[in-house]
Amino acid sequence: MTDLWHQPLRHIRGADLTGDTNQTTGMKRLEAISGKTVGSRKVWMGETHVAPVTNSGDHHHGEAETAIYVKSGHPVFVFADGDEEIRIEAGPGDYIFVPPYVPHREENPADEEAVVVIARSSQEGIVVNLPSLWSPVDVPAD
Repeated sequence: MTDLWHQPLRHIRGADLTGDTNQTTGMKRLEAISGKTVGSRKVWMGETHVAPVTNSGDHHHGEAETAIYVKSGHPVFVFADGDEEIRIEAGPGDYIFVPPYVPHREENPADEEAVVVIARSSQEGIVVNLPSLWSPVDVPAD
């Protein structure tokens, strides 16, 4: 029987995040907390980095709920509401909630990298990459 009162805490340094997780075009996803890295059974946590003037591919996170915290930059989160494209412009300190199965993409129209911290209600980084759901949106060049 496992002693639930005496399990060790796990410390993952920012420099030790791994890119050995599911990826989506246009972004770099780094894994910190998962079943693979620390034995988590219910949570996945990590970061994504979107380069300047770049869009990610369209994707969803399966049955997992996803919470996003904007660490730096000014990412734009894009999803469809019926036939309408909805764009949420975010900045440092903002939070975004992505419900299960909602197709979306991240855009970074700025000239600085956008970094977000992600927490999901699953032990692994579920990512389902999709063909483009919308017409490409041109990011204006400065």
